Amino acid sequence: MTLVAQGKVRDIFDAGQDRLLLVATDRISAFDVILPTPIPDKGRVLTACSLFWFHRLESVVPNHLISGDRGLFPPPYDEDPDLAGRATLARAADVIPMECVVRGYLAGSGWKQYREYGSVCGIRLPLDMQESAKLPEPIFTPTTKAAEGHDEPLTPAEARELVGTGLYERLREVSIALFQRITQRAFGAGVIVADTKFEFGFDRETKELTLIDEVGTPDSSRFWPVEGYEPGRPQPSFDKQYVRDWLDATGWDHEAPPPALPEHVVEATAERYREAYERISGETFDTYRARMGVAS
Repeated sequence: MTLVAQGKVRDIFDAGQDRLLLVATDRISAFDVILPTPIPDKGRVLTACSLFWFHRLESVVPNHLISGDRGLFPPPYDEDPDLAGRATLARAADVIPMECVVRGYLAGSGWKQYREYGSVCGIRLPLDMQESAKLPEPIFTPTTKAAEGHDEPLTPAEARELVGTGLYERLREVSIALFQRITQRAFGAGVIVADTKFEFGFDRETKELTLIDEVGTPDSSRFWPVEGYEPGRPQPSFDKQYVRDWLDATGWDHEAPPPALPEHVVEATAERYREAYERISGETFDTYRARMGVAS
């Protein structure tokens, strides 16, 4: 098992023949620091969400997924029971060095930028907007793709300079189309997708633009419940904002080493992740685990 790369959450292994095995671990990061306490089954939730969306978005743009079925993984990966439900076999791609973020609501770093500049990533917005307000239309606000530390926001001019005007326009068009497809499905299931992130590359065999990594997960998206939504304040969420809020309440300075998470925060976070999948997919997480052959 040859480790190709290791991110904050994913371990990527060489599966031969220009294929990769992406393993979503139960690690959780906050403020770009990996926390010492894992969240049980978090990696499987991320994989479940990605599998759900990859199959429903391939009419918009090709994706790198080959299979999430452990029985179809090449040896020795097919023999590892811990990979069941948390790993995907994917085609290798040459990664585009830009995170493609689409925002439909004013929240997080977007809200912070708006308060200071009246714009988000150089895009002017209407005056007197409230926190968590819905934007007049989705906006494309890409960032750098940092190997370490923080991703930095890019203005449209900076993004064009980074990847070229033609590719920028294509990424913007595809990202907004994906976002609209995801938000329509999620809203019908009682979930607001405030913003989400996509990653793309060029398939090494076909050379086509390809959706890679993860998609529509609680790590890559800001999910809010439709019920109780009200602009003018932060919203409860199905992502790791609960962890960030707890960490901030401790007075932690966002520098390593981070504090360990108490059991009640771990349990509440795990439940939020599971609920995100269950609401959007319409399937219980236990059903997913059983279907993927996860041992009890």
